[in-house]
Amino acid sequence: MTDPTGDQPEGAPPAPTAQTGNPLHGLTLEAIVTALSSHYGWDELGQRIHIRCFVLDPSVASSLKFLRKTPWAREKVESLYLFMLREQRRAGHAQRP
Repeated sequence: MTDPTGDQPEGAPPAPTAQTGNPLHGLTLEAIVTALSSHYGWDELGQRIHIRCFVLDPSVASSLKFLRKTPWAREKVESLYLFMLREQRRAGHAQRP
């Protein structure tokens, strides 16, 4: 049996929404943390987002463990990653003649 619209079988989960334009789509949290630590360094990363896993004995592994359990911190990290991408795009446009 199908739903009233005739699109999907009744009880089937909704179709996933398109992720076009989402710069985080397909990225792992590990890739994001690695990119941020490479770009800013742990010291500056700890200043921008003051969480212990960035300040005291920072590592990708300890950061991932904390961020996977702490949604508010993960949101801050994802937001900083998007900011970093915007900065990089602006810098790339400014260098072109």
